[in-house]
Amino acid sequence: MDADFAMFQELLNNSKTEEGVWARFYDRSVKTEQIGKDGLPVFENRTFVEIRTKNNTTDIYDQPADQEKIKRFPVEYQRYKIEKKQNDNGSPINQFAFLDAAQIDSLRVRGIFTVETLAELPDDKAKDLNITTERNLAKKFLDNAKDNKALVEWEKKEAEYTAEIEALQKKIAELQAKLEEMATASKK
Repeated sequence: MDADFAMFQELLNNSKTEEGVWARFYDRSVKTEQIGKDGLPVFENRTFVEIRTKNNTTDIYDQPADQEKIKRFPVEYQRYKIEKKQNDNGSPINQFAFLDAAQIDSLRVRGIFTVETLAELPDDKAKDLNITTERNLAKKFLDNAKDNKALVEWEKKEAEYTAEIEALQKKIAELQAKLEEMATASKK
């Protein structure tokens, strides 16, 4: 994680972005020419880039990413790669219900894409990035999820109920055996 931040920060410091141009790399599901064994179309993920200009809100260039776009927007492409790497090892930040859209965008701009990455930030880094509240929420969420007390309590009660049911079933079987003995004895 620290290596990701260092690499991302270095890239930000050493690159020049085009003024008034915004780009975003993302994966899109694309239908291939193939047909699966079940007779349905086969889809695959492909990297796309969305390019917008500051003063033109109607023209959005959305196309498959190629080497030219990757070289033109290195910071955005690096952000995309870091996001994919983090998402492979954690819970995407955009699925964290305790953050609003602005907080999520703010974190993504800072190279934080998962709840786990946010929670692992050192205190000083969170303070420098002005995201202490968000980090504390992520830590609390993960702590609760790790030792999910409600689930543990439910599992404990379930085990108690299961043991009680088994004991009652054993008692019922014993009583039925006694009744059968009594019925047999009374016939003699």
